[in-house]
Amino acid sequence: MTGRPGPSRDDAVRFEQVTVERGGRAVLHDVDTSFAAGRVTGLFGPSGSGKSTLIRAIAGVQLRVRGAVTVLGERPGSMAVRRELGYMTQSPSVYEDLTVAENVRYFAAIRGGEIGDVLERVQLSSHANQLVRNLSGGQRARVSLAAALVGRPRLLLLDEPTVGLDPLLRRDLWRLFGELAAEGSALLVSSHVLDEARHCDEVILLRDGRIVAQLSPAELSVRTGTEDLDEAFIRLIEPR
Repeated sequence: MTGRPGPSRDDAVRFEQVTVERGGRAVLHDVDTSFAAGRVTGLFGPSGSGKSTLIRAIAGVQLRVRGAVTVLGERPGSMAVRRELGYMTQSPSVYEDLTVAENVRYFAAIRGGEIGDVLERVQLSSHANQLVRNLSGGQRARVSLAAALVGRPRLLLLDEPTVGLDPLLRRDLWRLFGELAAEGSALLVSSHVLDEARHCDEVILLRDGRIVAQLSPAELSVRTGTEDLDEAFIRLIEPR
C-alpha cells in the first residue's frame, strides 16, 4: 500500500508496528517504515499528523512507544546512537545568553565532535560573535541546525527546519541537505509544506498518525496524476 521497500541491513532507521500514545490516545498507529543513509527523506503531513512524535521516537526521547524501533542498528537513545545523531527540534534549542560561536562550541564539547565548517554551511559566519537573543527567528533556527551538524552525524533528524525562512534561504538549506546526504548521512526532514517534497529523494506522508504513502516525488506525481504536490496529497487521502 505505501510503496515502502522491504527491510534492509542498510536501513538507518526501521519502524515495525510502532504505536505511540500521548495523553491517553494513540498518535502513531502501527507504523511500518524505514529509510536509508545517503538520502534525504521528507516527512510530510498536516499539523497534528504525528511528525514530531515519530522523530522523537527515533531520537529516543518519546515515552510510551510500542513496537520495534532500530536506529543505526541500535536501540533509540543508546549511547552509540547519541554519538552519531544530530537532532534539530521544532523550536530552537540553543542558549540565548551565549553567542552563536559559544553555542556551537558548547554542543561540540558535549558531543566530543569537531565544529568544522558548520557556521559557514548554515550561513552564520558573519554572526558568530552575536548573542543568540539578538538574532531573528530564522537565524536562531540556523544556530540550532549548526549545533545539530557538529561532529558530522551519520543521522540527522530535522523537525521543520525551514519554517519562517525566506525562499532564498530555504533553497540554500535544501541544497545543503542534499550535500549532506551525498556525503553519506541519512536525513529525515519534516515539513507541512508539501511543495518542499520536490527536494527529497523520497517522502513519507502522514495523516492522523498513519502512513498514507512512502515513495519518491516523481512516483507521487505519477500515482496521483498531478504535479501539484498539495493536490497530490489530497488525492491520496480523498480518493475519488
